[in-house]
Amino acid sequence: MTEDSTDNVSARTRTGSSRWSVAFWSAWLAAAGLVVWNEWPRWLSSAEENAVGWQSDPHVDWTPFVPVLLLAIPLWLIRHPLLDRPPRLWSLVGQWLDESCPTPDQPTPVAQHVRAFGLSALVAASGFAMSWHVGQQFGDLPPAYHDEYSYLFQAQTFLAGRLSFPSFEPMPELFDQMHVLNEGRFASRYFPGAGVWIAPFLWMGDAWWGHWTAHALAAFLVFWIGRHLANNRVGLLAGLLMAVSPGVGLFSNLLLAHHPTLVGLLMFVITFLKLRMSLRYGARAWDWALLAGTGLTYAMLCRPMTAAGVGLPFGLWFGWWILTGPATPHRLGIPGQWNVPILMRLQVALAMVLPLAIGFAVLFGYNAAVTGDALVTPYQQYTDIYTPRHVYGFNNRVRGEAALGPKVLEHYDTWAENLTPALATKNAWRRSVFSLRWTLGIVPLVMIAVVFLLTINRWSSDWWLIAAAIISLHVVHLPYWFEGIMGWHYVFESAPFWLLLFAGMLDKLQRVWKSTERPWMPLWGLSLISMSVLVNLVTIVPLWPARIDVGIAEVAFSRKRYAAFEQTVQQFVGDRRAFVLIQPDPSDRHMDYVVNDPGLQNQVLYGRYRPNVTVTSEIATLFPDRDFWMFDAATGEVTLLSRSR
Repeated sequence: MTEDSTDNVSARTRTGSSRWSVAFWSAWLAAAGLVVWNEWPRWLSSAEENAVGWQSDPHVDWTPFVPVLLLAIPLWLIRHPLLDRPPRLWSLVGQWLDESCPTPDQPTPVAQHVRAFGLSALVAASGFAMSWHVGQQFGDLPPAYHDEYSYLFQAQTFLAGRLSFPSFEPMPELFDQMHVLNEGRFASRYFPGAGVWIAPFLWMGDAWWGHWTAHALAAFLVFWIGRHLANNRVGLLAGLLMAVSPGVGLFSNLLLAHHPTLVGLLMFVITFLKLRMSLRYGARAWDWALLAGTGLTYAMLCRPMTAAGVGLPFGLWFGWWILTGPATPHRLGIPGQWNVPILMRLQVALAMVLPLAIGFAVLFGYNAAVTGDALVTPYQQYTDIYTPRHVYGFNNRVRGEAALGPKVLEHYDTWAENLTPALATKNAWRRSVFSLRWTLGIVPLVMIAVVFLLTINRWSSDWWLIAAAIISLHVVHLPYWFEGIMGWHYVFESAPFWLLLFAGMLDKLQRVWKSTERPWMPLWGLSLISMSVLVNLVTIVPLWPARIDVGIAEVAFSRKRYAAFEQTVQQFVGDRRAFVLIQPDPSDRHMDYVVNDPGLQNQVLYGRYRPNVTVTSEIATLFPDRDFWMFDAATGEVTLLSRSR
């Protein structure tokens, strides 16, 4: 290499490093500006009230990160090495963490596979431990949300070997249950994937174990995605952050469809990335396509809109490759090819589409069994009959009120706001804020978003797909009026993608810092991680409540109310068979006590009382072998109406 060419390479290296430095300090300024903007008024007002009040941050979003941000300045200025000679073990561990997934043309030593599986097992165990720990805070309390009872209802139906039960023929409306269809067939409104996941764990005696296992598997898959995108270091950091993420840990103790969906989506992502690598190197790819299609299909059978949102960027790339397949390896610096024979493209396309076709066939069969129409889902039919104002899309209230029927759950249905562009924008903003807050923290994730945008051409197209999945997931949920459970459940599945970007950013930055003689800056990255985890998991009085503790308290509130209701009924009913008519509290939309097993064989059955409609004397004759009680949800009063005959 000539002297001139060496100078050119050095100049390009300095320019590239400078760009990363500019991106980092731009992100630093953005984070510092947000901290000051959001906290300055509170600091001023609280300082007059007490000496430590200015530090107290109930949302744990800003103030704890002030010392971390300030620490970046002195660490940036220190140029001498952290250690003159790092310990040999330190260097060896660094080499292990630098290991990445093998390419199809390079065999990988067995030792590397063993280390990778060991790290992924550690990550999975951490995820399960986090879920278990959160679960212990709830003890034996029942679920918190209407939706959870519907998913349990679905799992119980499947365990009985059925897709639905017949409605209670003499008076079906008596057992109208939230999020359960009751029009001739008695079935959960939700898609069948989550019920299939919950059923075996419910059969074994503890449904929660299913979601704890899903959390462990999700963290495990995040490790392998990070390893594929970069190296073991990125996979380990992203996987561990996934394991201890407060929102992910909290939702693993809600019997919703999110965690099963996450397993399917992450299986899709890792196998799709493997598919892309195989195509670049001209290696066999149909098996990866089959696995990717299977993962996406399962996610679709749990939460179809979420699966579509995450899968859209990958699907667009796949469609583009199938139709064109231009050779572009030089742009990625990979000695492979996208351009493959048309027969191979068709083979890969068939392998990807086959599981999806089977999934749609299963869904159409399920629809037909429950609604009588293969093209009408239970979800859609439930919305049309009971909650028409909750319909997907803009102007939902206007369209819903034009289609009101006799069985509308008026009190719950009128909760819906009319979706306008202004409300959609507000919801998108709040979903973004809450997803950052519950995933890791607003400050660290805002910083990586800024760095990513300012260095976007320095990231491979695999990383672009990861970032695009976050955006796409938000976009497909714009036409829905509700922001989501805890402000973010519609975009919950963006969490692992944010954490992968965060880990990838720190990995790239620490390499730049080392190459530009900023040896102390990796310690700053460690301080950012440590503070994020600290405020998420550890309550420090009087500074802040841990974010996970705030979430546990919020969920426990509803769970304790359901438990109190069950205890109240048990005190009166004892061990006798009973029917309890529930008079709902008109001021409470979110607590509904009409919850039954699908076969209606429980010791205690719960029915819905409708003022001026329900005739109690008629109900008593329908259940002569049960004591007949009335429960007033507004007052908590329990009244005996008649004894069994």
